[in-house]
Amino acid sequence: MKVKIGVIDIGLGNISSIIRMIDKVSGLGVSINHVNELDAVDKVILPGVGHFDRGIKLLRNSGLAEAISCLVSQERIKVLGICLGMQILCRGSEESNLPGLGLIAAEAKRFQFPLKSNLKIPHMGWNVVSFSRPNQLLPVTEEEQRFYFVHSYKVVPDDHDVTIGTCNYGGDFCAAFQKGNVFGVQFHPEKSHRFGMALMQRFIKL
Repeated sequence: MKVKIGVIDIGLGNISSIIRMIDKVSGLGVSINHVNELDAVDKVILPGVGHFDRGIKLLRNSGLAEAISCLVSQERIKVLGICLGMQILCRGSEESNLPGLGLIAAEAKRFQFPLKSNLKIPHMGWNVVSFSRPNQLLPVTEEEQRFYFVHSYKVVPDDHDVTIGTCNYGGDFCAAFQKGNVFGVQFHPEKSHRFGMALMQRFIKL
């Protein structure tokens, strides 16, 4: 029986691409629009692009914010946040006065570079992710792992032990985290070709 992955669909991400990737690596991706649809899934993916305020408002207004928090904390279902979804799993963001889900003790902070820096915001395009410690999602390997990023804010955890992958853009930042059954990646697996497919396959097998 295929593992059923519920992909939260409230207008915040490229849902169809994520579902296609899940299906391609032998999972079963299903779009989740309502709280009662969560009962039938084995794992949850929270994708997202755009503004933190809009994302958390849509999630709370749909009732899915509370439902996801309960599933994660009480039923120990695994959740993977992608891009804005990763930031929403955290305590909050400099982009908003509204709190996030608080499943990870971290804040999303805007990139800050010296005036003479040639680095642009957002951080956009392919970049290397280095895996910092053994974990359940990302392999510690000698092969260079490249993923596709589009973001202006970076996650800064209170405890850097939750960081499982780092990327360098004007300095190292947290590109992936794990704490128990809560996972987050700042990059887009669905846009990252074979590296993204391999990551999605590992998430399905957890």
